[in-house]
Amino acid sequence: MLINNNTQALSTVEKLKRPDMDPANAAASTLYSGALQTAQQSVSVPAAQTQLDKAADRIDEAFAKTRVQLQASTAATPATTDVPAAGSTTSAARADFTDYMSKTPAERIREQLLKEQGLTEAEVQTMPQEKQDAIAKQVADRLKQQQEQQVAVKTAEPQAQSVKETLAAI
Repeated sequence: MLINNNTQALSTVEKLKRPDMDPANAAASTLYSGALQTAQQSVSVPAAQTQLDKAADRIDEAFAKTRVQLQASTAATPATTDVPAAGSTTSAARADFTDYMSKTPAERIREQLLKEQGLTEAEVQTMPQEKQDAIAKQVADRLKQQQEQQVAVKTAEPQAQSVKETLAAI
């Protein structure tokens, strides 16, 4: 029997016995991993990617539509910007707001009631006195309801606050 004590020859034989170093296994592993990656990309990635692309296209389309609408509305009404025109001290919206806020609650309720009924102040002035009194009574009733609601909210808040404090103490 022949015994080879040459360590270099033994290491070469051992290297060939390792499965990861076997040329056939390496080739099969490469082919398998390549085929697996190709199969995964062809099955899942394109389907998901097309859905993502469609969603991105819809988002881009919505932004484009919004931009076009904003540009069209800006071009159509250049005087209705928030910046006051030269020479004016307040914008129309600010003037409307200050006019509304300067009214008393009764005046606001009367204006709202007339708007709901489709009436103007001039039409009310031409009405018979009974109808004018009926409108005034409706305004008074709504004002009373509004005040009762405000009182109810203010009286409910301390009770709710005391309940919260009690629960917090527990």
